[in-house]
Formats: sequence, C-alpha cells, structure tokens
Amino acid sequence: MFTVCQSCGICCASFRVDFAVEESQEQGGSVPEGLVVEVNARLRRMRGTDHSPPRCAALTGTLGERVACGIYEWRPSPCREFEAGSAACLQARTRRGLSNALLFE
Repeated sequence: MFTVCQSCGICCASFRVDFAVEESQEQGGSVPEGLVVEVNARLRRMRGTDHSPPRCAALTGTLGERVACGIYEWRPSPCREFEAGSAACLQARTRRGLSNALLFE
C-alpha cells in the first residue's frame, strides 16, 4: 500500500530525529557512532537532522525519486515508529510539494 517510502524520503529531510543515548553504539545500541550528535547526557540526534533544511546523513538518493536508508537495520526508534501515510508524513509531503495521492495507490 505505501510503496512510496522507497522513493519519497521526505520524512528523513523534514524532521529532527532525537533518541535515547542507549540507542547509540557508544552505549551498546545499534545507531552508528559516526551518525550521532550529542544533544545532552541522555539524548542523541541523527547527524544532519538539525540542519536547515534538515536531511539525515544516513539518507541516500534523490528525494521524491529513489531513496534508501544507509542504516535501515540500525536506525533509531523515532525512524522505526514513523508511519508512512500518517498525518506527519502527509504534512511533510505537502510542504515539499509532493502528491499524497501516490500513498494510496
């Protein structure tokens, strides 16, 4: 139903991605250390998601055409929990001028 997720990538270029320090490799988690920015003692952020405009450093490819997550198996919980077709997804796609009709084909 939501096949657009491997062609869109807007979620990876629209939101700041913060997660618990325990999810980073430095604390025994799976998110690669080179893609992690320290926010504070308990919080980490995906590199690139605090830029303007944001774009996760793990995102490869061209937005709206073909994209992939370079750390898909090791991505943090906010990325695992984000749902294609959710209100946040549709809002981000609209802001970037992408049609939401493709999500429901």
